[in-house]
Amino acid sequence: MQIEKPLIINATESEKLKPILPKPVILSTPVTGWNGFYFAYHRQLNHKIPETCPSQHISAICIEGFQANMKINKQWQHKSYSPSDVAIFPADQISPAVEFEQELGFIILCLEPAFLHRAAYESVDADNIEIIQQLQTHDPLIQQIGLALKRELEISIVDSRLYAESAANMLGVHLLKRYSARKLNIREYTGGLPKHKLKEAIAYINENLEENLSLA
Repeated sequence: MQIEKPLIINATESEKLKPILPKPVILSTPVTGWNGFYFAYHRQLNHKIPETCPSQHISAICIEGFQANMKINKQWQHKSYSPSDVAIFPADQISPAVEFEQELGFIILCLEPAFLHRAAYESVDADNIEIIQQLQTHDPLIQQIGLALKRELEISIVDSRLYAESAANMLGVHLLKRYSARKLNIREYTGGLPKHKLKEAIAYINENLEENLSLA
């Protein structure tokens, strides 16, 4: 008997997601040019997702409570999620198949592995970064990051890049600190920029206010 392989998914390839997320995305950031971060807000009817293997680190945030069946260790289990629950699916790790029993609104926050390496301030060997999968956890910070980004992007996507990248950087550091398989020594910076550097940065911002400035 042929064993089905997990479906490899890339959150930035919307056309290839249609078999598992048939309804079009309601709100999202551009798939390119946002420094390895992608946000999407969906509302999907009761649908099924097979076993998958994501290319990005994905944090999924519930908008409202829902019921689902999830295939864990080859056994289907019934699970109930509350509006404050989140799930974390690390890149290149197998995520279980899920059957949703109702229409569902949810936010996904996707970080490219390279983004997570940058979030560690270059103090961590890339080979030592391993995020632990969370099928259901209560994490108010991830929830608030997702909801804040949704509100910001609903106002304007055009000038929200700096806001989004700052939130994504916070998310990356949070994932590394709370959900890493190894204790990581993430460098902390204090004292801020020297005055002349801060002056240069402010001048650059003022001179480029009409541009969609990035955090970099």
